Amino acid sequence: METKKLTPAQQRIARSCATEAPFSGPWLDEKRAGIYTCVVCDTPLFSSAHKYDSGSGWPSFFDVIAPGVLGQQTDNALAMTRNEIHCAKCEAHMGHVFDDGPKPTGLRYCVNGTVLNFIAQ
Repeated sequence: METKKLTPAQQRIARSCATEAPFSGPWLDEKRAGIYTCVVCDTPLFSSAHKYDSGSGWPSFFDVIAPGVLGQQTDNALAMTRNEIHCAKCEAHMGHVFDDGPKPTGLRYCVNGTVLNFIAQ
């Protein structure tokens, strides 16, 4: 059971798999060192050390902070097959992962900034 009060936008994304408009969410231009956590359960998901500018309009990361923090499932919602990512602890929808990212992983975790908190280090 969720104890946090989510904004309507956070609720739509985290629980209804919506997507924020590109270039509209928080953290896209964040350059400070820190950790990105799930807005619902505060689980650490991404490190700023893995963040890069993909040009997509969403915060992008080439790796997760630790194995197992994200779950994945197939998403066929837009007449294409994508890999949806969600917080493994609370199942909040985060975005999608693609195989067009930079080395060393070759992955691009394309995340809705609205469902992330940032903790500067």
